[in-house]
Amino acid sequence: MKKGRWLATIAVATLAACAPSKQNGNQSAGADAAIPYGPGGATTPNADWTPFVNSFIDGWFKLDPSFAVYQGKHEFDGQLPDWSAAGLQRQADFLNTAIQKAQGFSDASLTPQQRFERDYLIKVAQGKLFWLTDADQPHTNPAYYVGDGLDPNVYLARPYADLPTRMKAVIKLFDNVPAAAANIRANLKTPMPASFIDYGIAAFDGFADFYANDAKQAFTDVHDAALQQQFAASSAKASKAMKDIADWLRAQKPSATTDFALGAARFSRMLDTTEDVDTPLDQLEAIGKADLAKNQAALKDACAKFAPGATIEACAKKMQDDKPEGGPVEAARKQIPMLRQFVTSHDLVSIPGTEEAKVEEAPPYNRQNSAYIDPPGPFDKGIPSVYYIAPPDPSWPKAEQLGFIPGKADLLFTTVHEVMPGHFVQFLHANRSPSIFGQLFVGYGYAEGWAHYAEQMMWDAGLNDGDPETHIGQLTNALLRDCRFLSAIGMHAHGMTQAESEKMFEDQCYQDTGNAKQQAARGTYDPAYLNYTLGKLMIMKLREDWTASRGGRKAWKAFHDTFLSYGGPPIPLVRQAMMNEPQAKAVF
Repeated sequence: MKKGRWLATIAVATLAACAPSKQNGNQSAGADAAIPYGPGGATTPNADWTPFVNSFIDGWFKLDPSFAVYQGKHEFDGQLPDWSAAGLQRQADFLNTAIQKAQGFSDASLTPQQRFERDYLIKVAQGKLFWLTDADQPHTNPAYYVGDGLDPNVYLARPYADLPTRMKAVIKLFDNVPAAAANIRANLKTPMPASFIDYGIAAFDGFADFYANDAKQAFTDVHDAALQQQFAASSAKASKAMKDIADWLRAQKPSATTDFALGAARFSRMLDTTEDVDTPLDQLEAIGKADLAKNQAALKDACAKFAPGATIEACAKKMQDDKPEGGPVEAARKQIPMLRQFVTSHDLVSIPGTEEAKVEEAPPYNRQNSAYIDPPGPFDKGIPSVYYIAPPDPSWPKAEQLGFIPGKADLLFTTVHEVMPGHFVQFLHANRSPSIFGQLFVGYGYAEGWAHYAEQMMWDAGLNDGDPETHIGQLTNALLRDCRFLSAIGMHAHGMTQAESEKMFEDQCYQDTGNAKQQAARGTYDPAYLNYTLGKLMIMKLREDWTASRGGRKAWKAFHDTFLSYGGPPIPLVRQAMMNEPQAKAVF
């Protein structure tokens, strides 16, 4: 999981150094691109295009200052989006206008690079508009707000300025929270699905507790009594505002529903507008079932070698019981250089620059996810990427604490996913994309598709020389994503219940009861979590087709470098460019 950059409960995050030169805070869009975008179009760049792109970015930063802060634009520190009815309408108007203006730039008037970026921009705007208006998330889904600025982690974890400066930014944020909370409370409609209520209660209670308590830990070294007093006062008001929303949601439980589904038509529009995928849902479901069956068969074969005669469940438990020596943080620190050496020696993908990912225990105020990476934004300089791993809660029984710690093979593929060559390497490339859009707007399917693809690719390349325990670690992660894929389609388009989703995670993907329950619940409020497998399968097919005429396995590195150079657009757009196809299409 990646913190910061993409919408849908997991957020979408950010980039780092050695980006192209910036002028007035924005970069030249698409100039001197060294990547193929397809034939046709103008031979001379359209002089009106770059100013339009820059105006879009500047305008969106103002409408979503939390997004701007995550990109490293700290003149927006402490600000939140305007979630009032008028503010939401301004966002919708801005996006609709941007789409119309971008569509006004004809193919013939743009260079191939500019035409690609136009299509990229339109998809970014259409995707945001879908969540804003079609899915109507501001009025229906608490998750819309949770991932958009209320989490002050960017100020606490990134050393972009000294502690007093960042402390003042948090104070400003806390001062803005009560008004934002009033808009959230006014926007959310009832009755609400039970899973949405539970998610919202946990999230807003978590913010309330963090604001009032754990946030102080980040600033204990600021020895300024007046600033500390101001922090205490602002955090108390912000905490109360969050607690009030959680309490209000709690009061909605008696009227809770199970009406979470987008419906087939709207789910299809979600895929089209956000990922440029128009494949019929029945066909997608068949693709997902085939991948599930393939991974189940592979797991059965691996278990026959690793735990002969054992059930699949017992085999998976044996893998999870083999804990990393020294704990997961220490083990991950050793895994990264080993994985880097493997990537380099097997000539899999370029690793730009000299940056390295640090590994730290997740701080107490940010342990919602078992593991995540937080790379800096493209406008931040000299800020390290940090791979956070959450420890078990010390208040849990010892058996639960031990169960929370991943097996070493499971942890290995978490490190592959988050760092090497997953999100960390991906964002090193995105930072160097010749398009500012590639640096700022990295899509859910592209990012999670690449990171999940990296797990499969590393195993296929020979990681740990066919060791069955390693393969089980990779496959259990793949099966988890297969069940997300099928649950998203099933629950939002085909009438699957949350309970039926839970059973599928347990029976078909071998998840424990607690994780199955959490995964099924997530699928109700994050319908796009099929993007892990969706993106992975599109990348696998694109690699097969692109390398077929370029030497097959010998061309993997060239394929990976070229693919990553685009930044983060919908994968069908990348396919169109790399394969020189007349239109973007999803191919699996």
